[in-house]
Amino acid sequence: MATAKEQKLSVWGDRVHPKVKIIGSGAPLVYLHGGYGPIESELLDELGKSFTVYAPEHPGLTTGDEDAYKALDDMWDLVLYYYDLFDKLGLKSPAVVGHSFGGMIAGEVAATDPTRVSKLVLISPLGLWRDDSPIRNYIVTPQTELPALLFKDQHHPSLKRIVLNPEDQQGYIRITWALGCTGKFMWPIPDKGLRKRMHRIAAPTLIVWGKDDKLLPAVYADEFKKGIGKAKVELVAGGAHMMPLEEPVKLAATIEKFLK
Repeated sequence: MATAKEQKLSVWGDRVHPKVKIIGSGAPLVYLHGGYGPIESELLDELGKSFTVYAPEHPGLTTGDEDAYKALDDMWDLVLYYYDLFDKLGLKSPAVVGHSFGGMIAGEVAATDPTRVSKLVLISPLGLWRDDSPIRNYIVTPQTELPALLFKDQHHPSLKRIVLNPEDQQGYIRITWALGCTGKFMWPIPDKGLRKRMHRIAAPTLIVWGKDDKLLPAVYADEFKKGIGKAKVELVAGGAHMMPLEEPVKLAATIEKFLK
């Protein structure tokens, strides 16, 4: 396991105090987590074997700073907030990897200021919408339907990180709060105009998508490729939306190969 430490920052005019996990050593890599919060620990450990991984918690998810999400009103606030966070960490143009909701944010950061991202990896990112292939709102999806929607293995041990369990009070609160804090920035649909801006992304970009992603059909991979000039797509046979949880070793190897 790569060496890990935590750093707490003061960002956005001292109104947000995120915790950033820093793992490993090597070239800097920022990892932006999905809508369920910072739960991709195995993937971060794998990436930390080759990179210095900076994994910030989304505003509102740091213990003792739960009201921080109120300081940010919309997607544009959130993008500027991440500018501030990169600056606080001294990251001039790191590689940025984002999954799902985190991929949406990573894409927006790279599009609005192309100088801030050297290379970009988007893992099944939100951010676009097609009327002929609507994206299901996982926040309000019945809990019994989530395993089939998000996982290849519907009995995978990491299901407990996303499915509400009334017997696990702390887990229930964590999941509900994470969905509330991230959902604020993609409600009612996860499309805030990225399609109009993504041609501005200058960083070489890898789009990783599971062929069996039931939440975000693989047709969206083509939509991202069309909009980003320097993009390549890697479709993962049998891959589902939660690849960072189900296949962290394989996914980390794919990311490392692209970034090296």
